[in-house]
Amino acid sequence: MPNLPDAKSLEALRAYDTPTICNALEIVAPARRTIGFTRRPLIACFPEMKPVVAFARTALIRSREAHPRDRDSANRIRLGYYEHIAAEPLPSLSVIQDIDAPDTGFGAFWGEVQTHVHKGLGCAGVVTDGSVRDLEAMAPDFLVLAGSVMPSHAHVHLVDYGGTVSVAGMTVTSGRTTSTALGTSTLAGLAIHHFGQLMRGGHQGLGGAIDLLQVLGLQLLFQTSTCF
Repeated sequence: MPNLPDAKSLEALRAYDTPTICNALEIVAPARRTIGFTRRPLIACFPEMKPVVAFARTALIRSREAHPRDRDSANRIRLGYYEHIAAEPLPSLSVIQDIDAPDTGFGAFWGEVQTHVHKGLGCAGVVTDGSVRDLEAMAPDFLVLAGSVMPSHAHVHLVDYGGTVSVAGMTVTSGRTTSTALGTSTLAGLAIHHFGQLMRGGHQGLGGAIDLLQVLGLQLLFQTSTCF
């Protein structure tokens, strides 16, 4: 189990935008130049928000067809997922893959209710290739990066949680021990996820990356297994 960053370190990371985080990782882990970040665009529903740093929790959803399980089984999966979101360490970040391709985003899992529920469980935001809705009614200060905006739930339901997902070309694993290219053991599911201003494309350059290395040190960066 790696030494996880404390709240002070997490807050320090929020001072840097995503390209600067990538610059720093390229210095200490050159092999990361082609992995660990989103490769396709997502919609930043609230681009004015500051960057968010949190611990990833993963899930799979679909909405094109009705839920194949009975009501009790579906409820058990959803309650288990909520426990997954609320588990330490916090804050958490929901990373959800919609597996209904080619109809990805057919029905929205995220809206007014889910953003308020997740925020109450200690979740700071969501990254999903699925759809969202109810933007005006979403919980305040809850970061949302999504594949699309759609009006309906359709048959949206959780398929599984806690495993490996792929969102916008970025692979994220929850609760499994993996190794970085440097051989440093890290729990990808407890990885630091830094994102924000994704659609703006601004960056603080190499100077910001050097500052970040000096402020946080190499140990924290080695344990950062996914950056977006």
